Amino acid sequence: MCDPDGSVLSERAADFESRYGRRPRTQQDLRRIFDDKEIDAVSIATPNHWHALATIWACQAGKDVYVEKPGSHNVFEGRKMVEAARKYNRIVQHGVQLRSSEAIQEAVELLRKGVIGNVYMARGLVYRWRPSIGHKPDEPTPSSLNWDIWQGPAQERAFTRRLVHYNWHWHWDYGNGDVGNQGIHETDMCLWGLGVGLPKRITAMGGKFLFDDDKETPEVLSATYHYPEQKKIIEFEVRPWCTNREDGVEVGNIFYGSEGFMLIKGYETFEVYLGEHRHPGPRRKAGGDHFANFIAAVRSRKTSDLNAPVETAHLASGLAHLGNISYRLGRQLTFDPETETFPGDEEANRMLTRRYRAPYTVPENV
Repeated sequence: MCDPDGSVLSERAADFESRYGRRPRTQQDLRRIFDDKEIDAVSIATPNHWHALATIWACQAGKDVYVEKPGSHNVFEGRKMVEAARKYNRIVQHGVQLRSSEAIQEAVELLRKGVIGNVYMARGLVYRWRPSIGHKPDEPTPSSLNWDIWQGPAQERAFTRRLVHYNWHWHWDYGNGDVGNQGIHETDMCLWGLGVGLPKRITAMGGKFLFDDDKETPEVLSATYHYPEQKKIIEFEVRPWCTNREDGVEVGNIFYGSEGFMLIKGYETFEVYLGEHRHPGPRRKAGGDHFANFIAAVRSRKTSDLNAPVETAHLASGLAHLGNISYRLGRQLTFDPETETFPGDEEANRMLTRRYRAPYTVPENV
């Protein structure tokens, strides 16, 4: 087990020992894990800003990787993850558990077969109860925490409890807001269900409307992604507080077609309604074991066995990043999915990556 916070590490190791009867070895520096030749695979559940670099380093060290969502902190990192997995022939699974749900797999198959006709739009919904994070001052770093390792690729700053251990999600240096947190499950579902990649036009708006706190990312975000050649569109919405449920969907997706619509509720349920009068169609609830799928692919050495290969980490995360860039710049953006750049827009292109802090640098050549 590895964690830069020794107190958390000790607690989790004790939990493991209590459950399984033996205490795991522990380490605060993930680089020592990658150096260990006895370790074949790693599971990465760090803050977002570490996901891509940890994955790349693990691939370079010959490890297979299960990486939690979002796969990347920015678009540049996602592409480098794909390149590293391919170059070093590694098995890399992205932690979007819907991909292993038997029901959701059936739902996508039905969409492909035309159960709701011509599917032209997908919506991703993240209506989560997210209270204020308050205001907390800078303070001395706890002795148990390796603050340098925790900060990793981000620029150095003073320790504060408004970041550690969860509220980093709402600060741009470490997280990506809720569209890049819970929302990655839904951005991935939108792309999977529509059968599309990154879009050509992006418009997003939002802001902080409820709380005067230290949160940097928007409380409310509404993003629209346009695919003109495919005649498809994605709408994504984040709401943080008292809200409705749309046809019973609070966190999930809605697909719209010429003959009806499909609801994706949570991680393992879909429902279809057909025609003007919303006649019930197919529905199912069934889960799956996403981590077992990863282990099976590790054993088979076939990336084709993965339900959520590294490409999903790049694309699902990339969709969230593009929405955040449009929101932060306050304007509509034109994007080239082939070059993964904003043509002629240097201001937006600078936001496809970040300024890294050595030695925690995502390399151009992996």
